[in-house]
Amino acid sequence: MKRIGSGCVLLLAIVLGSGCREEMRNDSRLKPLQEDAFFADRNSSRPLVPNTVPRGHANNDDFFYQGEINGKLVRGFPSPVTRQELERGRDRFNIYCSVCHGPTGEGDGMIVQRGFPQPPSLHDQRLRDAPEGHLFHVITRGYGVMYPYADRVTPQDRWAIIAYIRVLQLARNSTINDVPPDQKARLTGP
Repeated sequence: MKRIGSGCVLLLAIVLGSGCREEMRNDSRLKPLQEDAFFADRNSSRPLVPNTVPRGHANNDDFFYQGEINGKLVRGFPSPVTRQELERGRDRFNIYCSVCHGPTGEGDGMIVQRGFPQPPSLHDQRLRDAPEGHLFHVITRGYGVMYPYADRVTPQDRWAIIAYIRVLQLARNSTINDVPPDQKARLTGP
């Protein structure tokens, strides 16, 4: 019995002792932007290797991710626009766009009322005729004093916002004659 107990103690000492090396406490991991003598530029953060893409981020659909095909701005949408997408677009528009463009797209948002330069109305003929790819570029890269939203608004949400802008434009310039006959009765009454 005494031999088994001392053997267990010895085994336990070997197992515990093997994990108590100084390298585990002072390992060679580097913190971001920490100086390191190993690299010639003394920077521990390494630049990305050219022409590499992080896993899951190929973004090879130029229509969806760039708003253009072969360098030309696209017209239309990368997928059919659903009611759910329009509601998402309205929600994102109210969060990101209405502060300057106003809730109806007139360019009379709260920031403008407080002295910020007025953006063009989204109902200007120039913007009504602009391809959807142009609106995608403006949201992505900014334009004039408009800040770029590429890091705040996903490409999918940019397309949803553009769809909602098109709805605002259509609604603003529509007449009762543009309403389908089966829906017209609901609007005009019996």
